[in-house]
Amino acid sequence: MTTVIERAELAAAIEAGAVTVLDTLGAGYYEKAHLPGAVPLVEAEVTARAAQLLPDRGAAIVTYCSNLACHNSEQVAAKLRNLGYTNVRAYRAGIQDWTEAGLPVESGA
Repeated sequence: MTTVIERAELAAAIEAGAVTVLDTLGAGYYEKAHLPGAVPLVEAEVTARAAQLLPDRGAAIVTYCSNLACHNSEQVAAKLRNLGYTNVRAYRAGIQDWTEAGLPVESGA
């Protein structure tokens, strides 16, 4: 099971530049809106792209998807852990929680 991070802690980590945030929803969703500084990475691409995108296997990484009903963030986090990443958490409440709290998002590719 993936360790969960809550909104306030994630917002502080993003503000401090202390975390790599992964949007696990897919290109169309990413282009529409994503958390500040987020990098798109879907489950099907984890094995092929993780080493290039995330060279430090001990760095803080947070995955997210749309909301509690979405499991993409946990699936990507699990794959990363299986590849040896040791500090991976999931923002299970997702972008829905983030935007409902009035926090900023970015758009575009």
